[in-house]
This record gives sequence, structure tokens and C-alpha cells, in this order.
Amino acid sequence: MSDIVGLLFFVFLGITIHEFAHAWAADRLGDPTPRYMGRLTLNPMAHLDPLGTLMFLVSLVYGFGIGWGKPVPVNPRNIRKLPIATGMGLIAFAGPFSNLLLASALALAFHFPLPLSFRGFLMAGVFANVGLALFNLLPLPPLDGFDVLMGIIGSFRTRTAYNLFRQLSQLEAHGPLILFALIAIDYILPVSILGSILGPPFRLITSLLLR
Repeated sequence: MSDIVGLLFFVFLGITIHEFAHAWAADRLGDPTPRYMGRLTLNPMAHLDPLGTLMFLVSLVYGFGIGWGKPVPVNPRNIRKLPIATGMGLIAFAGPFSNLLLASALALAFHFPLPLSFRGFLMAGVFANVGLALFNLLPLPPLDGFDVLMGIIGSFRTRTAYNLFRQLSQLEAHGPLILFALIAIDYILPVSILGSILGPPFRLITSLLLR
């Protein structure tokens, strides 16, 4: 029971920090939109989406936790310091990167001589935030990994890169459907597709942080 409570606490903390990091990165790159919309804050109520939170709680009952926070509004036209695609890629990467930083901080605390129950609480936080980071780095819209990929491709000034960028942009409208279909198929099949993709880096990162 304590593991579930710890997981929920750190998932919601991770989502809050994740969305704040998007807002902070956009603000630093010249877009004041998140600040004007009240998203440059660590108040969870500004970032937690009611439906996304409910989805996480319900899906957790079935053995996996899939949820989301409120997307941070960003106006790409306000990005002045970098090419738009590169700037959007960095703003997208800031979210998962913040989860990895939080996981690293929790792992550092984990190595202090603490009561066993509290160490388990911290371990749940490491697992939750590494999982959030890796899932969001999948290169599928609307996940952050898609914008990171587009930012990388958009930084190359070649015809090949331009054509690839344009072709991938056409997938953006269908991304949520593809993602939910993948999650549904993953739940039905005896072998987890997402587990096969995310499992190895998850185990590698958590083992490095907690060893």
C-alpha cells in the first residue's frame, strides 16, 4: 500500500515538475505565453489535468499507469533565440529531462542511511520519474519525443531533412489515435511492445541510479 501511495505522490510531483519545465524553457526562449497563462509555477493545480489524473488512477488498477497533465501553451512565433523547430524541441525535451533530474535527486537521497520504508518511498519516486521521462520521449505525437525528433530534423538545412520534416508533420493529427491503439494492443498481447522498447533503458537507468 505504501508503495502505491509513494508512486502516486511522485507521479503527480513528476507531472507538475515536468509541465513547469516546459513553461520555464519556453519563457527562457522568449515566449511569455506560459507565464501569462499561469503555468510558470510549481502549484500542482495549475498542471494536473482532471481527466488525465482520473485516467492514471483507473489504469493503475489494471497494472499500468497512463495519464497526462495539462499541455503547456506555447506560441512558436515568440521563439527568437533559436530556429522555431529547434526551440520547440528544447522546450519538449525540458519536460523529460526534469523528470530525470528529479529521479537523480531522489536516488542520491536513497543512498543515505534512512529507514527502510522511506528508502522504498524514494525508490518508487525514482521508478515513477524514470518511467515518465522514457514514456514521454517516445517519438510519437503528442508525446515530447516527437517534438524533440522534429527539432533535431529541423536543425538540418537540407532538402532531405525538409522532406522528412514535412512527412512526419502529417502524422501529428493521427498521433493520439496511434498512441492509444499501441497502448490497447500492448494490453491485449501476451508480450508487451512498449515494455520491450522501454524496459531495457528503464532497467539500465534505474540500476545506475540505485546501485
